[in-house]
Amino acid sequence: MSVTVEHEKRKKEILENALDVFVTEGYADTTFQKIADRCGITRTILYLYFKNKREIFMFSIKRFTEKLEAEIRAAAAEQPSHSCETLERMASMVIDRCAEQAKLLTVIVGYLEHMRKSGGEIGDRIRRRTIRMRHIIAGVVISGQKHGDLKKVSVGAVSDFFYGLVEAAIFRSAVLGVTDLEDLRSGMRLFFEGLKA
Repeated sequence: MSVTVEHEKRKKEILENALDVFVTEGYADTTFQKIADRCGITRTILYLYFKNKREIFMFSIKRFTEKLEAEIRAAAAEQPSHSCETLERMASMVIDRCAEQAKLLTVIVGYLEHMRKSGGEIGDRIRRRTIRMRHIIAGVVISGQKHGDLKKVSVGAVSDFFYGLVEAAIFRSAVLGVTDLEDLRSGMRLFFEGLKA
């Protein structure tokens, strides 16, 4: 196995172990030493992979958002018979990923609360992480309107609704610990059905 592949494999293992520490300890109480201990390595070795706990945490968020964005982009590119089906498939996939990644989302919510309490501006951070997803959604809506699939409604409003659905899925999964998100799916289907031209 090449050095690069081994390095990436070890990095992934560190991220998985670090996530457990973040979930158990919370962002504020997680230390580099606790992460190293959980991984069964020294802090010196951990520094070969990451500069600090914030970098580990940010890398975990980046991995999640990049994978989610790639899946949304792929769903948008499939173009079934109706644009509403594309939007429903995209939304359903986001709900599924939020349920699957409830542990990570719990830590992210805790981190954002920690940032807010310490005077950080979290709104801009979140918008930067979601801007590409919003553009993909807008593209599907615009395409659906051009093809006569969707009513002429505000593209921004549909994007905001979709993003609100993501926020609801995150809140229910990460904060409330709800595992059955079928009610969100039902609301989503009802909304998208109402968009049909």
